[in-house]
Amino acid sequence: MSSMFGKPRAGGERPLQSPLAECNVAILGCRGAGKSALTVKFLTKRFISEYDPNLEDTYTSEELVDQQPVLLKVMDTADQDGPENCERYLRWASAFLIVYSINDRKSFEGCQRYLDVLTLHARGCQRRCPVLLLGNKLDMEQYRQVPSAEGMSLASRFGCQFYEVSACQDFAGVQHVFHEAVREVRRQVEHSPPIRPLFITEEQPCPLVATPVALPARHGLASCTFNTLSTVNYKEIPSVAQAKLVTVKSSRAQSKRKAPTLTLLKGFKIF
Repeated sequence: MSSMFGKPRAGGERPLQSPLAECNVAILGCRGAGKSALTVKFLTKRFISEYDPNLEDTYTSEELVDQQPVLLKVMDTADQDGPENCERYLRWASAFLIVYSINDRKSFEGCQRYLDVLTLHARGCQRRCPVLLLGNKLDMEQYRQVPSAEGMSLASRFGCQFYEVSACQDFAGVQHVFHEAVREVRRQVEHSPPIRPLFITEEQPCPLVATPVALPARHGLASCTFNTLSTVNYKEIPSVAQAKLVTVKSSRAQSKRKAPTLTLLKGFKIF
């Protein structure tokens, strides 16, 4: 199930011929790290205290990052104790947020398993997606079990960015992390080498008009000529065209009413 959180934008409706670029972000982490709280905080600016830990959903929001619009899709995963059955988001996501709770060392230790899986996946498909390591529940500083230095060290070892935020209090910090994921995806696309056209050889019959080569007459035989034929033809295969992205808005998002309320989020209770 996918929910659409539309946000009003200045300047009227976007032209249909200019669909938004998409960015898919998967939020990973052990149970209790605060993945759902971070997702809802980013989408609604509200904090959720209780939720169904078995609920997994994907939400969509139109964002403006560095004055460039983007259709941001967020998958709030529901892994129980680690990266099991992870194919569903490994091939879908273009960026990953790996979340742990600063007051729960077990959730921090679980992050390394996710980082190992993502590293192996990047080697296998030769495509590296941006990864951000996120320490959540900064408001629980007095109960901290994972020092910031350990989080920075783990992030440095795997070559990813590191942040600490509070889904309970800090909307600006949470928003910055999601927007930074979009920026990293854009940088990755900009630095990717363009696809070079491929060339193949194909055999084709050639006309019998060619450079004649005269053979001298020997032993009384008449002289004759033969044609040198070039049967190799090079043909360029055009580059694969990029698929167009189509944005579909629900009737609720098209209306002038406010964005859908949190009743779309099953299993959540709001403070």
